[in-house]
Amino acid sequence: MDMAFANKLAAQANSVIGKPLRSVKKHLKCGVDLGTAYIVLAVLDENDVPVACEMQFASVIKDGLVVDYFKTLDIVKQLKKKIERGIGQELLQAAIAMPPGTEANEKTHRYIVEGADLEVSNVLSEPTAANAVLRVTNGVVVDVGGGTTGYAVFNDGKVIKTGDEPTGGTHLSLVLAGNRGISLEEAEIYKQDTRNHHALLPVVRPVIEKMATIVMDGISGFEVKAIYLCGGTCKLAGVGEVFKEVCGIPAYVPDDPLLITPLGIAMLDVKDV
Repeated sequence: MDMAFANKLAAQANSVIGKPLRSVKKHLKCGVDLGTAYIVLAVLDENDVPVACEMQFASVIKDGLVVDYFKTLDIVKQLKKKIERGIGQELLQAAIAMPPGTEANEKTHRYIVEGADLEVSNVLSEPTAANAVLRVTNGVVVDVGGGTTGYAVFNDGKVIKTGDEPTGGTHLSLVLAGNRGISLEEAEIYKQDTRNHHALLPVVRPVIEKMATIVMDGISGFEVKAIYLCGGTCKLAGVGEVFKEVCGIPAYVPDDPLLITPLGIAMLDVKDV
């Protein structure tokens, strides 16, 4: 595992959000992450250096299933055009990823990316994509999305088990909304403010414990010595500590867990045009 590499790559990606680098490279690598909370487009050069990254919050995906096709397509088109204007170059292809076990939705994801005039170069599971950045050889990579908690167990760098179950960031927001008597939208805004994390953790801790239990049950019978967390939900301070307590093994969270999977998807945009 190379957390230093993951943190450096995410920092580079953050530096080009809204500030794309104009590129003269012949081939750029693109990843499209249709997440439950955020839709993210990440673009890297052939050396895997971020040149552009754009994202938009949207509730158009539920558990890997597109519930508003036309709005999702419109967002992807807008993000793509914004990046193309910034880098001065047309994007031709992109890789995509989905939570493990939701492969039945692949066609819809493909249609959206193709509808934005991008050829789909690769189709991945989200934890596998994340591991292109995390570089875990032995351990479990956990991607906590808005709707589900997905994981992949790695042994000698190979995936030996994957799983994905409901319970994600949206469930945290639902609990928070009920606790504070506010709307789901207000809960999302409250959750994203790091100044609220200390007060938020005790309220949503049971939901995080459920996520950790999903992983603990999934790795039962495997010799797993560490957990590596990513996904926007893991930006909440204290998530790693809860996973460590529940699972009884170390849990690590990169500096910006939200960008890990989109960057990994882009790194695995491997098909030549």
